[in-house]
Amino acid sequence: MADDDELDIDLDDLQRRMDGALGALRTEFASLRTGRASAQMLDPIMVDAYGSPTPINQVGTVNVPEPRMVTINVWDKSLVGKVEKAIRESGLGINPQLNGTIIMLPIPELNEERRRELTKVAAQYAEHARVAIRNVRRDGMDQIKKAKAQGMSEDDQKLWEAEVQEMTNAHIAKVDQALEAKQAEIMQV
Repeated sequence: MADDDELDIDLDDLQRRMDGALGALRTEFASLRTGRASAQMLDPIMVDAYGSPTPINQVGTVNVPEPRMVTINVWDKSLVGKVEKAIRESGLGINPQLNGTIIMLPIPELNEERRRELTKVAAQYAEHARVAIRNVRRDGMDQIKKAKAQGMSEDDQKLWEAEVQEMTNAHIAKVDQALEAKQAEIMQV
């Protein structure tokens, strides 16, 4: 029989990878525009600053002074036009208004059709996260099969498999909760 240390399944690694899938989902959800203003909605937008793509929050201060307004106080006057252009071309559907070095982004109301589209996009993001989590589960189960081939007992195999499955179920449940919350937020008028 092989040494027990060699047969250890790296649950911490599986946990970290599943948490990573959840983190990626939260980031994607944050970039989905709802009827409310949020500083995170600008995260995916890059500005061509000093010859390299730079996130907006690294060229100015992003604030949410009221529920339907985001402001960006651009630090370098020469970048104001580039930030404005990046927002216009981002597909967010927001029309930036300039006031010196401050760019104001009024967040328009979402119509019913747009809300439904956004809930479908949110559901797709959630499905991608579920698939990623299931892939991590499969990797874990493969590790267990290898360990069994190297002499792990059947009882240990069942214990490990139950552990990995439990972790998977917990993460899938978190994805479902996050999706429900996001869809409720989108549909909120």
